[in-house]
Amino acid sequence: MRGASQAEGRAGAGAPPPRGPYWGCYASPADRRACRAMIRTGSRSFFTASLLLPKAIREPAYAFYAFCRLSDDLVDLEPAEADAVERLQRRLDALYAGRPADHPADRALADVVRAKRVPKDLLTALLEGFAWDRDGRRFETLGEVYDYSARVAGSVGAVMAVLMDAREAETLARACDLGVAMQLTNIARDVGEDARAGRLYLPTGWLREEGIEPDAFLADPRFTPALGRVVQRLLDAAADLYRRAEPGIAHLPASCRPAIHAARLIYAEIGAEVAAADFDSVSRRAVVPKRRKLALAARAAAGWTRRSLEDGRAPALAETQFLVRAAALPEPASGAPALAPDGLDAKFAFMIELFARLEARDHAAGRAAD
Repeated sequence: MRGASQAEGRAGAGAPPPRGPYWGCYASPADRRACRAMIRTGSRSFFTASLLLPKAIREPAYAFYAFCRLSDDLVDLEPAEADAVERLQRRLDALYAGRPADHPADRALADVVRAKRVPKDLLTALLEGFAWDRDGRRFETLGEVYDYSARVAGSVGAVMAVLMDAREAETLARACDLGVAMQLTNIARDVGEDARAGRLYLPTGWLREEGIEPDAFLADPRFTPALGRVVQRLLDAAADLYRRAEPGIAHLPASCRPAIHAARLIYAEIGAEVAAADFDSVSRRAVVPKRRKLALAARAAAGWTRRSLEDGRAPALAETQFLVRAAALPEPASGAPALAPDGLDAKFAFMIELFARLEARDHAAGRAAD
C-alpha cells in the first residue's frame, strides 16, 4: 500500500494476550471488515472458495491474504523503489514484535500470528519470492520454477494449514503441493500479461528446446504452437501436483475441506480454460465465469464427505521441504477452538441459491435481448 505508515499499533510487545481466539489485541472490527473487502475485490477465486470456510478460519485467512495482497501491490506499484521488499520485511518484523504498522492488514495479521503461532519463516519466504519478482529473476528449469512457486504460493498453503491446526508434516507437504500447483496455473494463464510487463516465469530451458529465444519473445510476445507446447507442459506439471494434493484435503478439519476442495477445483478450471484455447495465454487471458466458480464451490460443498481417505505419504517436493520443516509441530497447536461443521448445510444451500439466482438472471437477460 503506497505511503503506509510505520506507526505503532494500538498495543505494544507487552500487551495482554487476545481476549478471543484471534482478536482483541490489535485489530478492530473495522480492520477485519477492511481485510475482507480487500480480498473480495483483489482475489475473487479465493473469496468464492472462502465462503465455505468456518468463520473461525475465514476471518484469519482474510487477514493473511490482505497482507499478501498489499505486499504484492506494493512491489508491483513501486518497482522503482528498490527497498520495497525491505520495508515489507520491517513491517513483518514489527507485527511479530507486537508493534504492527498503522494499517488494517498489519493489525489483523498481528493478532493472527500471535494466536496461531504462525512461523515467521513462512512469511519471510513469501517476501523473498516478492524480491525475486522485483529483481526480474528468470528460471531455467522446472525445479527453479518450483523454487519460486514454493515461496510465493507454497508458503501460502503452509500458512493456511497452520491456521487450520493441520501441522503434521504429511498434511503440510500436500498443502504446499496445492499452493505450487496453483502458482503453475497462474503462470500458464498469465504468459502474455507477464511478458508485456517484461516478466517471464516459464522455464527458459523449455523455451529454447522449442526454438524460442526468451529475450526475443519478451520483445515481441506472440503465441505460437511451440509456445503452446511449453504452456501445456507446465499445466501437466500442475495437474500432477493437484493429484498429489488431493489426499491431503481429507486430513484437514472436516469443516475446512469444502473450501480447500473448491479452491482446488476453481484453479484447475483455470488451466482447463487455457487448454480449451489451445494453450494460447498470450492473446487472451483465461477467466472462469462467476457462475462456474459458484457451481464448482457448490460441488465441493456437496461432495466433501466423499473425499479420498488416502494418506498421501509422498514426500514433500525438495523445493518445499524448508516450509514443511518450519511449520510442522510435534503436537497440535494449543488453545485453538474446535472446528465444528459451522452450518455447512446452510452454506451449501446458500451456494445453490446464489447459483440459481445467477442462472435466472442470465435467462431473463436472454429473454429481454430477444
